[in-house]
Amino acid sequence: MKFIVSSSYLLKQLQVLGGVINNSNTLPILDNFLFELNHNTLTVSASDLETTMSAKLDVESGDEGTIAVPAKLLLDTLKTFPEQPLTFIVEDNNTIEISSNHGKYALAYANGEEFPRAVELEDPSATTISGEILSTAISKTIFASGNDDLRPVMSGVFFQFSTENLTFVATDAHKLVKYAREDVKASQSAEFIMPKKPLNLLKGILAGNEADVLIEYNEANAKFSFDNTQLICRLIDGKYPNYEAVIPKENPNKLTIDRTQFLNSVRRVSIFSNKTTHQIRLKIAGAELNISAEDIDYSNKAEERLTCDYQGDDMQIGFNSRFLSEMLNNLNANEVQLEMSLPNRAGILTPIDGLDEGEQVTMLVMPVMLNS
Repeated sequence: MKFIVSSSYLLKQLQVLGGVINNSNTLPILDNFLFELNHNTLTVSASDLETTMSAKLDVESGDEGTIAVPAKLLLDTLKTFPEQPLTFIVEDNNTIEISSNHGKYALAYANGEEFPRAVELEDPSATTISGEILSTAISKTIFASGNDDLRPVMSGVFFQFSTENLTFVATDAHKLVKYAREDVKASQSAEFIMPKKPLNLLKGILAGNEADVLIEYNEANAKFSFDNTQLICRLIDGKYPNYEAVIPKENPNKLTIDRTQFLNSVRRVSIFSNKTTHQIRLKIAGAELNISAEDIDYSNKAEERLTCDYQGDDMQIGFNSRFLSEMLNNLNANEVQLEMSLPNRAGILTPIDGLDEGEQVTMLVMPVMLNS
């Protein structure tokens, strides 16, 4: 079995697939890339049993065969080459020889038959969405998902497809983000929870990619196909909490403010906040917003005043500054609106501008109790 391929083209594809491989695997075979050669097409796969990703590459060859190649060794080698054609030859002594313009390198390979096969989705439903939109939906929500192993359903992003729109939701019980697209629809209603790791892989690959992504899914797995790439992953099993129930409907107090100014102010003031609670206090009266923080243990405190547009009763409310700055940082708007009802009810943060047609972002941040 022999094939010729461009070094930088191969490296680029393998670096993407390498994101699937864990640092420590229970099965040694998972430390390898699976190479499946079929004449001029080389299919390379990587897996961690939960997620399998494969890409089809164009190579020069007339052969067929399947082997598993050590991923780290191959990536480390490819990174050192300038752009040039590389010739791969599978020898009888269980090594694969790589020939470059200047030398030869032999690495031991494993039997490709041992590599776990990706699951085939039986009777899947399907939806097509642009890569750019999917990447945006992931990056707008994934930061709000939780890391709690005891509540696995909250450690992923909830995909909710309907014949009217697509909705993506993430929450860790302290903050919640709901990202909806009215301009994309599914042929039938469906919902599933996607784990973080495959979403981060997709986000990286699809950023700025206009290609259409075919999403196929059933009860247990989802499959994303685009360009020459396929990603199949196991879904998180369980029922997603009823997020609509926690979004307060009546919010008479509305604060409109410049996002960058607000974000910078929160970041500066929060340096002086308590290191465990990260609590900052917003005091709003008339057209003035007062942001303050205090760490009583160290006698550190800070206070800033900003002008804002505010309609509602004077109020004081406390937030965790980390959550607030994370959310503000994730919006592209020039101006944002913070809607509140009571100091013990969640605040709703929404962008006023900077949205595409049919795009909606709703962020919810839980307050923290103020120690008066």
